[in-house]
Amino acid sequence: MKKTLMYLEENLEEILMVIALLAMALIMGLQVISRYVLHISLSWSEEITRYLFIWSAFISVSLCTKKCISIKIDQFIKSFSKRGEAAFKVLNLILSLAVFVYLIPYAYKYLIATIQSGQVSPACGIPMYYIQAAPFICFCLTSIRIIQRIIINVKVVMNKENDPAQEGSIAETIVETVEEEKEG
Repeated sequence: MKKTLMYLEENLEEILMVIALLAMALIMGLQVISRYVLHISLSWSEEITRYLFIWSAFISVSLCTKKCISIKIDQFIKSFSKRGEAAFKVLNLILSLAVFVYLIPYAYKYLIATIQSGQVSPACGIPMYYIQAAPFICFCLTSIRIIQRIIINVKVVMNKENDPAQEGSIAETIVETVEEEKEG
């Protein structure tokens, strides 16, 4: 059980993103085949794909936070010592956490309003709160990931850990993932 929880803690966002991407690809592939080969258009495919895309977009915020992948200019940060760099990151993470903690109640209110409205999607009849839950759940998950990053960087500032979790870049992460897949 502990191994499963550790695996999920490490890979939750990646698992959800892969599932969403595969589902989107399969559904849209089915739509193309259905439309051009069978001459039948599936009314539900674009709606489901749109909702999967919404969820994957929100999940990607948490993933990027966990992996420290963001658009940044890090020349200024790199001029500090390791402890100074970690302190600057802590300040940045606290500001990010404040933003997400501020957004969580609004996402929750929006979710509750959607639940109370009883609104369903037009083509599939899916309750819209399944889609409107994405911001709330992902803001909460992102806040947890930010807290984890703060703890890592505070340890560096306090000189309890010498090697902080490195900032990632999107290109480096893609290359590392491809190399890991080739090896495994």
